[in-house]
This record gives sequence, structure tokens and C-alpha cells, in this order.
Amino acid sequence: MPTSATPAVERIARVLAGRHLSHNGEGSDPHAAGAVDAAWQDHVEDAYAILHTLREPDAQMAQAGDVTVWRSMIGAVLARRPGA
Repeated sequence: MPTSATPAVERIARVLAGRHLSHNGEGSDPHAAGAVDAAWQDHVEDAYAILHTLREPDAQMAQAGDVTVWRSMIGAVLARRPGA
């Protein structure tokens, strides 16, 4: 199974930053990559909040896979949170 070299929290934070900055989201920058690189860390707490919400799968997610594995995977990310 392919895996990402970039941590999940960073990937989520980058998406959130991009949505705020990029012309493709709510922002006005048509070339926001550099701005996202500079701003994604401002969205880390939001990324953790999203993952915290996702720690319990909904019914459709539970039907698609192993709930125990899902909880373990999300839990592994949340356990790395500073101050966790």
C-alpha cells in the first residue's frame, strides 16, 4: 500500500492554508504554493481538530473497512500531538 512521506497533519494544514490563500479556494492568489509553504503551520491546530473529529468513523466508513484499524491509525496521529 502506498504511503505519504508527508505527515497527515501537515497535509491537512496545507489544504486548509491553500483554501484560504489560493484562487482555487477562498483566496485571491493564483500561484499560492509559496504562501502555503509559509502559512501551513498556522493551520496545524485546525488539522488536529479535524482528525480528532474523524477518530470515530461514521456508519458508511465503518461498513467500508475495519473500525479498529481506523481508530488506531487516527489515534497514532493524535498521539504525536504536542502535549497529548
